[in-house]
Amino acid sequence: MKNKKIALQITATCLILFSLIACDKDFATLDSDIINPDNATNFDILKDSFNIITYTNALNPVQTNNLGINSLGIYDDAFGRTTSHILTQLSTTTLDPDFGEDVQIDSVVLTIPFFSSIEEVDEDGNITYNLDSVIGRDPINLRVFESNYFIRDFDPNSEFDDVQPYFSNKSASENEMISDAVLEGEELDFVTYNSETGEFEPRDNTIAINDEGFILTEPDNEEDEDDLDQVLFRQPPGIRILLDTLFWREKIIDQEGTSVLSGGNTFSEYFRGLYFKVAPNTDDSGSFMLLNMADQNANITIYYTRLTEITTDDDDTREEAVYTFNFGQNRINFFENDYSNIPLNTGDEVNGDSRLYLKGGEGAIANIKLFNGDDLDEDDNTLNTFEAWKNDFVETDENGKFLKAKRLVNEANLVFYVDQSIDNNEPNRLYLYDVDNKRPLIDYFLDAVNNAVPSASVLSHLGPLQRVGDEPDGQGIKYKLKITEHINNLLLSDSTNVKLGLGVSVNVNIEEFLGQREVLPSDSDLTVPVSSIVSPRGTVLHGNNTEDVNKKVYLEIYYTEPNN
Repeated sequence: MKNKKIALQITATCLILFSLIACDKDFATLDSDIINPDNATNFDILKDSFNIITYTNALNPVQTNNLGINSLGIYDDAFGRTTSHILTQLSTTTLDPDFGEDVQIDSVVLTIPFFSSIEEVDEDGNITYNLDSVIGRDPINLRVFESNYFIRDFDPNSEFDDVQPYFSNKSASENEMISDAVLEGEELDFVTYNSETGEFEPRDNTIAINDEGFILTEPDNEEDEDDLDQVLFRQPPGIRILLDTLFWREKIIDQEGTSVLSGGNTFSEYFRGLYFKVAPNTDDSGSFMLLNMADQNANITIYYTRLTEITTDDDDTREEAVYTFNFGQNRINFFENDYSNIPLNTGDEVNGDSRLYLKGGEGAIANIKLFNGDDLDEDDNTLNTFEAWKNDFVETDENGKFLKAKRLVNEANLVFYVDQSIDNNEPNRLYLYDVDNKRPLIDYFLDAVNNAVPSASVLSHLGPLQRVGDEPDGQGIKYKLKITEHINNLLLSDSTNVKLGLGVSVNVNIEEFLGQREVLPSDSDLTVPVSSIVSPRGTVLHGNNTEDVNKKVYLEIYYTEPNN
């Protein structure tokens, strides 16, 4: 018993040692000063490649409520066009408000900031921003409607506490579609301020995309001692729209003292939400934006003045006030997809595909079966591919439990090559996960997380796209995904050889917290990572049946074997 315990301790120590040796570099680095042909008299460092099955899994409508991040706009790529709309609730910041006497609305402003970071501030205080989540800079046509559809919190056809899912095809289930007529109630008119007349005038629905932000100055254009307009405050880049005030006077101000503004539930029934509908601009182009509508600066604000009685001189004067709406917790994306360039179809689950088509939103993921998907032995007299591989690496008892290692795994990788014959703007990151258990692999949790810079997070496990010349906009070459600990779990922990999923990712950090979402039909048990739903990007990869053998996807394993 003591000898077995000592042996296990030695094995564990060796595993730790070789895990440290295996770093985020190719095999050449493994042949190091620690173990190399000059001093490795008792070990051989080897590499083997193992066949896997990979195939495209085209998606039906995906669940798009409560994603944390919402998309809005138009995205064109090699697959075709995706148009994303938003349905959202509004929530009041003050219930049963007292607006005051003689209310006069100055303006109504809708604001949704982009995800952005400050790059530079010059000596005059002008800020240069970097837009982290806007693809393209072409204007879009945006229409905003009062929605007449009531967004439910809970599913009436399920358990009491089951959240109501909503799907990308404007539905709440296979049998409950949401019509455009219900979504598109009264349209909210956009206006612009004419500084010469001091009046608001109608404007078109064109939304310009820029990275300059908004500088708000004194309305009367008073100049300071430097002959510059007085800056009231600055807002980062985003959507900022002046809305016609008549709708808000009738819908909100005139309802003071009524029950519709007295409680959250009554307000949600009275004002059911807003529907943001996107269309191309006049030149049939557009941009695609990822928006944080839960941001404290994302809101609709009514700026108004009211009478205030000054008791010192018995005169009436006016004071400024605001009434603000936030975007509610229930926010839903609806997608319109035209994949006319590259149609998406589910591939060959048995033999695998020559190409893997990955596309965000209501697009496609890929499924991966390691060792041809073999797990349990169906024939007692024949070892399947998985068991044969495992038998080469470890010794087990009659029940399949680990006894000792024959080979020590240094590093295991899946390398996917981009099909460079297709001109496309590939995603920088892919996300690999356990399909059966709907969770990240163990390698995800053991990697370094960078919450401040998601693009530099989990780099060892989910290696970023390698591009030509290492240029940010260079053509994609390959993705290297390290799954060393997952492979060790298969060997040492008697883990099941689960099916893996591969999807595009807009932010690999959010998967651990936001989990996955349903795919119709609801009884399919298929789910999709949130960051794949949010991202519009796509890519085409070589699969296991590609005609180009140099770009065929394998499982490659670097291992150390005793030199007996």
